[in-house]
This record gives sequence, structure tokens and C-alpha cells, in this order.
Amino acid sequence: MMEYDFVIVGAGSAGCALAYRLSENGKYTVAVIEFGGTDAGPLIQMPAALSYPMNMSRYDWGYSTEPEPHLDNRSLATPRGKVIGGSSSINGMVYVRGHARDFDHWQASGANGWSYADVLPYYKRMENWRSGGHGGDPAWRGRKGPLHISRGPRLNPLFKAFVKAGAEAGYPVTKDYNGEQQEGFGPMEQTVYEGRRWSAANAYLRTALKRENVTLIRGFVKKVVIEDGCATGVEIANGNQTQIVRASREVILSASSINSPKILMLSGIGPADHLKEHGIKVVADRPGVGQNLQDHLELYIQIKSLLPITLYRYWNWVSKAIIGARWLFLKTGLGASNQFESAAFIRSDAGVEYPDIQYHFLPIAVRYDGKAAAEGHGFQAHTGPMRSPSRGSVTLRSNHPKAAPKILFNYMSHPNDWRDFRQCIRLTREIFGQKAFAKFAGKEIQPGADLQTDDELDSFIKEHVESAYHPCGTCKMGAIDDPMAVVDPETRVIGVKDLRVVDSSIFPRITNGNLNGPSIMVGEKAADHILGDGMLAKSNAQPWINPNWKTSQR
Repeated sequence: MMEYDFVIVGAGSAGCALAYRLSENGKYTVAVIEFGGTDAGPLIQMPAALSYPMNMSRYDWGYSTEPEPHLDNRSLATPRGKVIGGSSSINGMVYVRGHARDFDHWQASGANGWSYADVLPYYKRMENWRSGGHGGDPAWRGRKGPLHISRGPRLNPLFKAFVKAGAEAGYPVTKDYNGEQQEGFGPMEQTVYEGRRWSAANAYLRTALKRENVTLIRGFVKKVVIEDGCATGVEIANGNQTQIVRASREVILSASSINSPKILMLSGIGPADHLKEHGIKVVADRPGVGQNLQDHLELYIQIKSLLPITLYRYWNWVSKAIIGARWLFLKTGLGASNQFESAAFIRSDAGVEYPDIQYHFLPIAVRYDGKAAAEGHGFQAHTGPMRSPSRGSVTLRSNHPKAAPKILFNYMSHPNDWRDFRQCIRLTREIFGQKAFAKFAGKEIQPGADLQTDDELDSFIKEHVESAYHPCGTCKMGAIDDPMAVVDPETRVIGVKDLRVVDSSIFPRITNGNLNGPSIMVGEKAADHILGDGMLAKSNAQPWINPNWKTSQR
């Protein structure tokens, strides 16, 4: 039996930040339990190789959804990192904080103390912009934190054409979508430092593990040990052996929005009828465990390039080898960027207060799995709505700890989803039709210019929409009298002592953009709740909101 003050389950985005902060003062011993292996090697550390690790069983849990009823029963991949650094070691390295109003909504929905004024100081504490490329406004950005944020060089003319086209279409331009003004077209940010993926493991865990009071334990967590209504440790399997890792102070689940609710349910915390169905003794009847599952979906709008300037010229093994060698020895060149170097956040219509559509621009027509949709030069915009009203669930398949859970996002179950995706397609076509793209844009590869009616676009959406890999919400944070809340605003599991959940599963509602940044922020802020030494002072900074939002789309 091993005993520590704090036991953290999962060395992912939030778990790594927790380990760093909880051990920082040297007062407490911290154990981090991780089933996945090392994140060493070029396939993870080289930013341009991002499509490889999320498609490898060595690094990914290999989850997929149940047949999605509104997508012709398609089963979609649900990658989650099974490796040191968690999903921050297999993601696209895009850094987005989310919009200020996202967190104000959290506060209004019962997560008291999680407004934008509350969370902005934690974003600033975690960020390091000393090598960020533009310095960052100190009123909004941090310069001394462990998480290095940078921007790609945007050498390909298509990156600047995308921003210029947005301006020509009447949208704002923003210098920093993670600063005062998210809305608009501008450069995209990435968690890359000195040419390497700057995962939560690189930013936080490696430093924490150099401290004598932090221990990394390899093992598969079977359940939380709960005695007399109090979490006292976790039961882990290591090979054929079962061990108990004791926590004298608290157990903290940071195992992802898929695995954290699964572990809670295996431990007897969840919807009582569902637990009884699988022969699990009910410790705390929390009907919200595994519910409220959310994600972002996206489409690739692809255009044939009239000029041979896209990344397709490197889409061969010789060029890839040269790029890889340069990165391996110098950490420079195309291998040192995730190639998502321009972005946009726009509002879909008048009356929408803040952006509800996101764009990633990429100077090649290719899928995340590395399969090109068409031979030859092309470029694409990844686009999708940010605040889908559809909700799904994570439930148990059986009471066997190693059985994969049932994951059903219930994608596109709300009529607004179809309306919003059609709008995404039509607005993207308008952007690519601007003067800035006149010398670049050829025919539309997909959806294809012949698809114009609502029914035609809906058929395309149903067949081609993909996950952006942003699952969250399955252990919702809220007021203790909210029957669907799983944790309170201090991240404590309601109904069980000395147990918390700290990861993207506690998001009441999904944030605007990619979720790695908000997940790390949750770990940073939760650490202060746990330590009890006081929270960072609220910010007085006021975000920019388009003054014409009530009457104009742009």
C-alpha cells in the first residue's frame, strides 16, 4: 500500500497542471497515476506530425461512438490521449482560451466563481509569451507561466489571403483572439515552443517530477476507494496485481470527460438505476454523471488551388523525410508548426452577441487521418458551430473496469444544428469568393458547387461532418442544489467527501474553440481551491463585444 497527500488520476492537461501547483510549495506529497506510456519520440514531439499519434493505439484509448442516429448511424472516432500529457500530447496544438461570455455563462448556470473575471488571472498565470512572437498585451496575456504559446510564421501567402478575404467580406480583423477581441480574422496560436509540441507534460509534469514530493505511478485505475462516504484512495491494476494507492487528503479525477465519469460510476457514484443495472453498489445517486456530453463538429470546405503553392508539394515520402530530418536536428522548418496558422471567429447572424462559428485555415486539402480528399493542390477551412444545443451521454457497457464505455453524443439532434452548419458552408463560400482569393481559388472540391439547396447541403453534412475532438461536460459543475450537477464550484464531488473532478468533464457548457487551454486553466484554478490559500484577484478587463451585434452580422 502506498500513501500520499493527494492522488491525481490522469496525467493529462488538467492533471499535469494540478501536479505542478499542488507540489509547488513542498508541503504535500502528490501521486499522479497514468496508464499510458511515454510521450518521447518525434511522432508526438514534432508539431507537423500531429495526425499520427491520435491514430495510434499506443497513444490513444481507441474510443468511438455508438451509432449516431442523426448521422445515418455512423460511428465517429473519439480520440483520448493514453500517454503522458494525455490529449495534449496527441491534439492539434491549437490554443484557444474561449470567449469571455463562455465563462460568464458558467457563472450564471451555477458555477459561482468561474466568470471571465475569475478565470482570466489563471490564464495569465499559466501562459508564457516571452517567446510568443508578438509579446502579447500584458493586460490580457501572461508572460511568466509554464505554458509557452507561439504563432506560426505564416510564410505561405494563403494564410494572409484568408485574413484579407475575411476583411473584404466585412468581418473584423483581430490581432489576438485570445486577448481583448476574439471576434474576427487573424493569426492562430499554438502550444509549440522551440519547434516542439509544448504539451502539459512538457509544460508542467516534467518540472513537477523533479521535485521529491511528486511520484508518477503507472497503472490502470479500476475505481475510487470510498469508505464511510469518504474517498480514501484508488484501486489500480498493474499487470496481474491489484494495489491500493491511499490519499490522506484528497483523490482527484483528471482522467478526461470520457474516463472520469466512467470511474465515478464504477465507484458507485452516478445514476442509481444505471449502477444497479450493472450490479454496482450505489454510494451516491448523482444522475448527472455521464450526462451533458458535448462536442464540436466540423466540416472541411476544400478548394482547388490554381497555383502550386500548397503543402501538397511536400505530400511525398522524400519531402517528408527531408522535413523530418530538418526538424530532428534543428527543430525548424515546416515540421516545427502544426500548420494551423490563421483562424477566425465570427457570428452567424445579427442578434448573436459573440462568435458562434470557428475557422481553422490549412494550406492543403487533407483530413486529420492524413487522407487527401482530392489529388493535387488545394486548401481548406475547418468550420463548425461552437454552441450546439445537442447533448449526449457516457454510460457503462458493463461493470468490468477495462470495458470501453458507451459514448453517444447524439450529434445533430437539434434542428438548429442543421441550420447552423448550412450557414457555415454558405459563409465560407462567400469568404473564399473574395478578391483576396481570386488568383488562388479554383473549383470547390467539397461540398462541390453543385450542392446548393438545404436538402443537398444536409445530405453532405450528414455524410461528412466529423468530430473536432472536444468532448466535455459529463461531470457538470454547478450549485449543490442542482440535481444534474456532479461537482460544486470548488470541483468537489457532491455527496462524497475528499473527492474532486478536475478536467473538461466539469464544463457546464462547451467553450468557444479548442479545449486544451480551458482544460489546463481548470487545473490551475482548481489547485488554488484545493490548497485553500486564497484565489487570484479578479480581473477588471472588459472584453470587446461588437457594438453592432444586435443589428448586423458583421
